[in-house]
Amino acid sequence: MRTTYRIAALAAVPVAAFLAAAPAARAQAPSTPTSVSTTAELAAICLPDAAGVQRLEAIAYCQGYVTAFGQYHTMMHPAGSRRAQLYCLPNPTPSVAEAAIAFANWAKQNPQYGNAPAPEGLLRWAQATYACPGTAAQPASRNAR
Repeated sequence: MRTTYRIAALAAVPVAAFLAAAPAARAQAPSTPTSVSTTAELAAICLPDAAGVQRLEAIAYCQGYVTAFGQYHTMMHPAGSRRAQLYCLPNPTPSVAEAAIAFANWAKQNPQYGNAPAPEGLLRWAQATYACPGTAAQPASRNAR
């Protein structure tokens, strides 16, 4: 048990040093996004132009957003329920980073959805990319709400 604590303590040293340096880096860089509204905004933070801490924060925000979106879909549309899944991930599933980058690239190729709400853009991408077997992808629609 003590070995586990030592390993955790050793792992925390570089993290603590990184966090201690973060305020200085933030003071020099433009602010990091703390919210997104549109598909284009989400895509921009999923493939940020920023560097350093700001880049890491943007990617973390994006990956958290994509993860939450996926978890919500899984909760609302569980496999085997009467509620059909809106999209079906392959096995093995892509990593969150792979999904976020693929979404951002899709958004760049589909600028007509740039002003759509970010969750709608994610759903459109997921349906286009991961259509369920035996069903035609049904694009997201604001009218269906």
